[in-house]
Amino acid sequence: MEIVFLLILILTMILALGGGFPVAFALPGSAIVTIGLAALTGYIFTGDVSSYFAHGDPLQWLNAGVTNLRGIYWEAERDTLIAIPLFIFMGIMLERSKIAEDLLITMAQLFGPIPGGLGISVVVVGALLAATTGIVGATVIAMGLISLPVMLRANYNHALATGTISASGTLGQIIPPSIVLIILADQLSNATDQAAALRTADYKAGTGLLSLPSEYDLTSTSAGDMFLGAFIPGLVLVGLYILYILITALLRPGTAPAAPFEGKIDSKFAMRVLIVLLPPLTLIFVVLGSIILGIATVNQAGAIGAIGAMIMAGYRLREGEKGAFTPALIATASVVMLAVLVNTYDINVKNIRSSEDAIGIALASVASIVFVISVIWSGWRTYKIDNTLEGVMIETAKTTSLVFIILLGAAMLTAAFRAFGGEELVRDFLTGLPGGFITKFVVVMAVIFILGFFLDFIEIAVVVVPIIAPILLADPSANVTAVWLGVMIGVNMQTSFLTPPFGFALFYLRGVAPKIVRTVSMYKGVVPFIALQLAGLVIVGLYPPLVNYLPSKVYLTSETAPPPNNPRLQICLEQHLFTQYDIQADALRAAIQTAKGLDISYVPERHQKSLNTGLAAADAAFTKVAQVNAATEALNAFIPGYRPLHTEVRGLRVEMNTINREISELEKKRRQARRTRGQSVVDEIDAEIAEFKNELAEIQQQIPEGWKSSRAGYVKLAAAEKKARRDYRRNADGAYEPVVNLRRIIAETSVLAGLEGKLNEVGSAIKGDAKQAREAIKTLGSEVGAVAGAGDIRSALNKASRALRGDKPKPAQAAEHFSKAKAHFAAELEWRRKAESGLAAGLASYDEAIRGTIGARMQERLSENQAQSVADCQSHHRDISLDF
Repeated sequence: MEIVFLLILILTMILALGGGFPVAFALPGSAIVTIGLAALTGYIFTGDVSSYFAHGDPLQWLNAGVTNLRGIYWEAERDTLIAIPLFIFMGIMLERSKIAEDLLITMAQLFGPIPGGLGISVVVVGALLAATTGIVGATVIAMGLISLPVMLRANYNHALATGTISASGTLGQIIPPSIVLIILADQLSNATDQAAALRTADYKAGTGLLSLPSEYDLTSTSAGDMFLGAFIPGLVLVGLYILYILITALLRPGTAPAAPFEGKIDSKFAMRVLIVLLPPLTLIFVVLGSIILGIATVNQAGAIGAIGAMIMAGYRLREGEKGAFTPALIATASVVMLAVLVNTYDINVKNIRSSEDAIGIALASVASIVFVISVIWSGWRTYKIDNTLEGVMIETAKTTSLVFIILLGAAMLTAAFRAFGGEELVRDFLTGLPGGFITKFVVVMAVIFILGFFLDFIEIAVVVVPIIAPILLADPSANVTAVWLGVMIGVNMQTSFLTPPFGFALFYLRGVAPKIVRTVSMYKGVVPFIALQLAGLVIVGLYPPLVNYLPSKVYLTSETAPPPNNPRLQICLEQHLFTQYDIQADALRAAIQTAKGLDISYVPERHQKSLNTGLAAADAAFTKVAQVNAATEALNAFIPGYRPLHTEVRGLRVEMNTINREISELEKKRRQARRTRGQSVVDEIDAEIAEFKNELAEIQQQIPEGWKSSRAGYVKLAAAEKKARRDYRRNADGAYEPVVNLRRIIAETSVLAGLEGKLNEVGSAIKGDAKQAREAIKTLGSEVGAVAGAGDIRSALNKASRALRGDKPKPAQAAEHFSKAKAHFAAELEWRRKAESGLAAGLASYDEAIRGTIGARMQERLSENQAQSVADCQSHHRDISLDF
């Protein structure tokens, strides 16, 4: 019966959407009607409202809805969606202030004289508007009103002209900042959590271990990651569009002729181009650049974009009037001043330590006030001129409300879909397909492409993605990243604006195109661009680094980057380091031999022993690397023969898991039937369970006889490789740590020497009041303890302090321990001063020689070269299914 109600849910949604109900009401309405019908049917026929639910009951579904509502509107941690109204405001403000119109006219004049130039200008402007507005409807309408008449006058082929405008307008869905990417990031963050649970269960079923190793865990995505991941694929699409237009213009000149500029190309024209292009390009750089460079979060970048758009609108609405640029120039000057002050002073109100700091904060305050004044001035202009600000705020509120209501409705629909077992059906269908992840992925992409003919991008993102994303992300055979999957879905959904019968970009363009342009021509025009979008999808799918590299590189070089010894980085870091061992082998060995020749005879024995042990470990590093390589080669040689068998058994295990879930559901129904229905129903369920158990036994018989021995062989080789890697890491850390410790000890010689006077003062105080002497010794002990390698001195001081405590202090004993402390201090200071001049330089040279290889794991962060190599390695998807 659950399947019946699942079909009712889907049919109700289709009828509601097809009947013209708003999406915001069709999605939750379908869920409410179906949930209510299932509960009522269960109560009438079985006396239990939850009888026809695969999971939970109506109350749990309601609780899930409340949780989703709270998650969207009240959880401070879930702040991804805050960026939506900010970017919508930015886009609508730029469109209403006619900055988009200026771009179109200027770029057409700039590119028009070359074959296909008008079409190329439309693509370039579409990309620029995508990076500033991201509003498809506004972009297509603006280009349809301004560029289409120019292209028609230039005798452009109608199909090519309309196709170029429609496709260029949709670039806002994939080139950041994009509302689609923000929504996908929000949906994928939840899907990643579910996928992690599925992967952990899969790992437990395959290995019997309860916890999933951290290197196999999934990493969620954020709006910032999605923006970074979509940036290069967006440029790929732009390049494909331009290439197509150029080739068409060259092969068929009559379809896209040149359109010579009728005016003069002089200094006034150059200044016009500069004034039109520079502000939007600056806004793009500031918004996207701040995200890419890790300076701002997506929400902060959205706020910057909204303010920047309002400042740009402030001067554009007063174009040609005196003082039009004044607020914008003031804002620019204040931002430049703030940038200079931040790099010159420590701008921290809580950390004012000098008059110079106070001056810096005062100047920064003045610059901030001036900037606020310029923003208010620009805002006042947009408010007074044509009620621009009011119209932008109303449209922003409408669009944002629509998005959020759809999100809530989709969450209710998805919860109902899961309640009736829909997620298990989809998972069982996809996992049962032959061909592994590739087949599942192609099927999902095909379904999304087909849905794009009928549904809007938001509906696909909030209804389909939560269902299919956990299944695809959990698959260890592909081990795809959430950001790659999100960008692939985003590129695919972009076609929904062009595919008939509900291609919204076509509707937008039809509304402003002249009657001479036939609708059939518009449909014909978008076909090549749909093919180009699919080609872009294939390119990105076949080469994941186009998506994965930039987010990974930015993360690894950011302030919050993980240290090099992070478990998730080790495989890729070692791949880079082992190459460096081969390249630098002679230099490393020479540095180790030079370090062995350093005179350390005067250094305390414990430090000598530690350093010598470290040097021996450094010598052994090459052997450890060879052992890792040998273990890896042995494992890789075994895998080709083992993989087909493993794939076969994993397929059987999937079938067994599906049957076990069916048995669990039937056992649940049997318990309910015993309470509410007759014995005959229980007997029927028992018969079904027995049938499933027989089927389970048959599948178990299909497991090949050599499976256990082959699996044992793989596990043994994999364990040997892991052990070899652990040994290498332990050896490398042991080789580098003594060098770091000894250098730190020598570096703090002056700090220790600075305590000599206090040591003498405290020594004379021991003969006085015991309580005061004890406090003085404790204070001195704390200061000495802060100095690296001064443990012996501090230990003696602590003993002296303990001798003076209580009602019966022992000053003689305290004096004896204090004398030992002074002796330790003198000896320590003596060898350190000698090491400062005779050993420090040699250790520094040795450290410099090995820190990028042997000592790489002990550094605070990856070097630029290491981060680039690790990011490149991590951007390729790695099959980890053999460990499951």
